[in-house]
Amino acid sequence: MIGGSEIKVYFGIHKHMHQPYYDATDPDGWDGEKEAIFGSRVGNYTDFIPAAVQQYIDAGLPHAGLSTSWSGSVIEQLDRCAVEGLCSGRFSSWNGVLREMAGAKTRLGNPRIAFTAFGFFHPLMPLIPARDIVRQITWHRQLVRDAFGVKASNVLFPPETAFHVRMIPALVEAGVTAVIYDSIHRFRACRDYPYAGINEGMLPPNSSDQVNRPANDWVQLRNVWAGSKISPSLLSPEYVAYEDADGHLHKLIAIPAERYIGNEDARGGFGALHYPDVLGQVYDRIVETGSFDPAHPPFFLLHSDGDNHGGGADSYYKHNTGQLVRWLSEDPRFELTTIDDYLQRFPPDPAHAVHIEAGSWAGADNGDPQFMKWFSRYDQPYSPDLNSWALLTAFQNLVHTLEDSEPGHPQLTRAIRLLLTAETSCYWYWTGQDVWDRQVTNAVNRGYGLLKPAVERLVAAGLDRTGPTIFAPWVTPENPGGKRWRHGCLADAPRQGTAHTFVYDASGIKRVNLVVRTANGETALAMQDHGPYPCETGAELTARYYTVDLPVGVGDVRYYVEAEDHAGNVVRGTLERIALL
Repeated sequence: MIGGSEIKVYFGIHKHMHQPYYDATDPDGWDGEKEAIFGSRVGNYTDFIPAAVQQYIDAGLPHAGLSTSWSGSVIEQLDRCAVEGLCSGRFSSWNGVLREMAGAKTRLGNPRIAFTAFGFFHPLMPLIPARDIVRQITWHRQLVRDAFGVKASNVLFPPETAFHVRMIPALVEAGVTAVIYDSIHRFRACRDYPYAGINEGMLPPNSSDQVNRPANDWVQLRNVWAGSKISPSLLSPEYVAYEDADGHLHKLIAIPAERYIGNEDARGGFGALHYPDVLGQVYDRIVETGSFDPAHPPFFLLHSDGDNHGGGADSYYKHNTGQLVRWLSEDPRFELTTIDDYLQRFPPDPAHAVHIEAGSWAGADNGDPQFMKWFSRYDQPYSPDLNSWALLTAFQNLVHTLEDSEPGHPQLTRAIRLLLTAETSCYWYWTGQDVWDRQVTNAVNRGYGLLKPAVERLVAAGLDRTGPTIFAPWVTPENPGGKRWRHGCLADAPRQGTAHTFVYDASGIKRVNLVVRTANGETALAMQDHGPYPCETGAELTARYYTVDLPVGVGDVRYYVEAEDHAGNVVRGTLERIALL
């Protein structure tokens, strides 16, 4: 007991299910590989999750449950299996048990199974436009209700656990009240973060991100792979804030998925992760430092790629869950709870908002804040990833242009589906495999053929109401004047930084500026137009590539891209931050 309050650490379990399309232009595509993949995951997609939750209920755990995210892609394909008898008919009523268990409630009346908000086609949300984020989530919500008979949660599990604060306005618009993120990006945003060097697999945090108060309880976990120290006091939901280019503040709740403990749990649950030992280290550190806050006790998710690796085996949901339940019945230090029950019992303070560094989960090349897993070969003359982002930027603009001016156009529905499918993150994740590198191109070419006549007619008639589409800018080197990778080691980075972006507009681009905000005011820098990004995949349209050198040595700055088309439409991009040393 400390301060008259029982010290208890709360945690939840999140399972993720997805399977992307192999042909971005054909939602009905099916082959032997897909047959084998789905055939090996029957339990994952039918009764494993209900079996685990039933053990929580039988054990009398009042707040226990789990959250699970299902992409729209996997639900559609499971429905197709049921209708067409694919996979030997083993999915004929695949969602029956899930629908039954979806009605189970915790003591507080919240779902034992929470179907989290998600992006329909598994997009990398930090790198797509806000309106597409909203649509991906909205489409997904409707399909969850159709498939499971319940409302999707207001908590978002972003694909790849990829989060950037610039997503917040779109998430709020889509009805999301809380987002799950990888815990290391909260730790790295502290002023005193004990950077672990090359073991961490990421560059040192950019000092512009390190704005949160210091922590006093850093601990190096033992008996589990952990590349850096963690702070138990930071493992609780809290509000995170983002200020846009117009000065408006946007906030929502952020929930940490603990990077190292979750990664180990994903290998097989209790059988892989020694819960009493590893979680006990978190508990002991809280006691040792006196950092326990009874109003906001530590809470974190054990998250996994639920239909893959050890976390996809039946032993995870059955035998190992049984061990977890038995341990919890004997150890009062910990409690398994759903996200909703925790937030209802221990709501975070909306008056206290923090900053979180951008990034994704450890499995994406350690999840760096620049999302370089999706920028492979960015420093080479040609990058398949950059090619796909440039194509997608152009296609997004065409779709949005037609939607704004002629929302009832008969080809628009097909084009929107092609666009959202082309945003699937896997088309960048597997760089170097031609079947993946060409998927965005295939979708863009098909969609361009559908929209080209209508968009050209709108532009000729002066009816273009849509401003340029601006791809989220990135900076090289990642930390100007700080550190960079060189031959696998940390080395000093050049002080000169360069900002990059793609821009496209159906009416053509009149100007593109990068606006830099410092303590002395704003400076607009004209960005250099390098023309269309070079393409090696036969794309029929692509965005233009722009760069500009950033001022050297001006410290912590904010910046955004502003673009104007020849129709007079002006757009401001998202407000970014960086330290220029």
